[in-house]
Order: sequence, then structure tokens, then C-alpha cells
Amino acid sequence: MTHIKLPWAIGLTLLMYGGAAFAQNVVVLNSRDATVSVLNQKNGELIRTQPVGKEPHHLYPTPDNKQLIVANAQSDDLIFLDPLTGEELRRVKNISDPYHLGFSPDGKWLVVNSLRLDRVDLYQIEKENFKLIKRVPTSKMPSHMAFSADSKLVYITAQGSDELNVVDLQTQTLLWKMPIGETPAGIWRTPEGLLLAGIMGSDYVAVIDPIKRAVIKKIQTGKGAHALRGAGDGRRVYVSNREADTISVVDMQSLEKLYDLPAPGGPDCMEVTADGKQLWVTSRWAKKLTVIDINQRKVLAQYPVGRSPHGVYFHNRAAWK
Repeated sequence: MTHIKLPWAIGLTLLMYGGAAFAQNVVVLNSRDATVSVLNQKNGELIRTQPVGKEPHHLYPTPDNKQLIVANAQSDDLIFLDPLTGEELRRVKNISDPYHLGFSPDGKWLVVNSLRLDRVDLYQIEKENFKLIKRVPTSKMPSHMAFSADSKLVYITAQGSDELNVVDLQTQTLLWKMPIGETPAGIWRTPEGLLLAGIMGSDYVAVIDPIKRAVIKKIQTGKGAHALRGAGDGRRVYVSNREADTISVVDMQSLEKLYDLPAPGGPDCMEVTADGKQLWVTSRWAKKLTVIDINQRKVLAQYPVGRSPHGVYFHNRAAWK
């Protein structure tokens, strides 16, 4: 078993740096360069570039939002960054193939998807320690995840088998699985408990009823439907269509697409400003970070970053709902 002690208290030292000023920074993860770029959110100016680990894919904040985790799939480690400055705080080794990760809503579980090893690693959080509880075999290439509201289940898309896998966190077992579409990627849970999965090998979002264990609808969005990000209002969700160079705005109540936003360069991960007016998107194929005015439905700016920019994070963001 692996025990990982995390210095949560480090987050308190952010006050020493002048949090208000640093809250204007944007952290972008560049997968091909194995770096993070830190930009000034006001003008897109590059502040610093920092190396991380081999083959980093996703950024994820800790539950208290005081640290930002970079998951390095090839170097088998996690790097904890200051979420305001992007500076490295700690490196945790021997985390096997961490392609994607997430914390359960109750904060008790850290789930790590090992895409190339076809398994999910379950860690339990005890105060400041992560304890490896179980490694659960899954279908091929477990990718993105979403949790049930009660933290009992984690829903995982499997890109290599075109399936949804459901892991029971109470028994640490694979509960059930089902086909949902070609190369599923991002997944989102609606307030009503339905699941929305971007079907990257096609052009739609699959609407899944986990009670019926069935795809009940397909929402046409755009070719290469990939990542999903809530608008913060509990009603709309954004879907990045990597091949169509658009972002679709979907209503989670009506389960209909409302409209599209332009997003050139292969849109991927997204963040929403706290006021809900702007969408910041990593453009994977263009080595850019794209800023979109949501109300005007137009691109405001594109800022150069590293190769294959994947994750994006800033502190003054809308809630994930």
C-alpha cells in the first residue's frame, strides 16, 4: 500500500504572496512539452514556463482548492502546484500511470484512471494521507470520470472499448459496464442524475440513464465531441468539439443544444470566469489558449502556450456545476 502525506497547510502560505494579484494568473498544462505555462489573465502575457513530469495530461485542484495537481502518466508521479503562481510545492512518486484523476464529492476518495494499464486505482483520504485501497481492472483505456452525488459510484468512460464502466467505491469492484458510443471521452453528471458523455469518435453527446443502464438520447454537438464543463449555473454545460472547432452549449434540463461558440485550433479543456461571461479553452492543435466571449459568441483573443495544451485552471472561476 502507498501512503502519501500531503502538505495541505502549504496552501495557507498563499496569503504571503498577495493572493489578489496572483488570482489573475492562468495555469495551462502543455502535454507535448511536459510543462505548465503561467499567463497573466488580464493580457495573456507569459509569466513563466515550468517543467513538470513525463506525459502530463490533466490538471485537478485539491478539494480545498489550495493546490493544483498535475498527473504525469509516463513518469508515474503527481506534482502539486501553487494554484495561483504555478510553482511546484511537492512531487509524489510511484503513482502508477495517472492519466486522469478526481476526488469524490465527500472528499473521501481519490480515483486515478490508468489509461494504458486498463485499471482504476482507488485511494482513500485519511487526514493528510492517501492510502491505496484497491486496483480495479476495467475495460480498455479508462479515460474520464464523474461521480454519483452520494459518492458511492464513479462512472468512467473507456475509450478503447467504447463503454461506460461503473465502479462501486463501497465494495471497490466493477459493478457494471455498457456500450455508449465510439471512443467516449469527457463525462458529466446532470443535477437530475443523468450522465452526459462526449462521443469523440462521432459528433454527439450520449445521454445515459444509469438507473435504466441505457443511452436514452443523442445530442448532436459537433465532430470530435470531447470534454464537458458546467457553466456554473447548474443548467448549462459546455461541450468542446475538437474536430469541428466549436463549443456547444447544452441545456441539462431540456437535453437540447442551444447554440455553438467558435473555438479554432482543436478545443479541449475549458474554464469559465466567475462572472460567467468568458470561456477559456485550450486549443490542442494550435498551441494556443483561446478566450471566448460567451454572450457575443466570438473569440476575443488567442495566447501562445506550449505544444498540445491540455488542462487549464484559474482561481477566479465559476463553480463546477
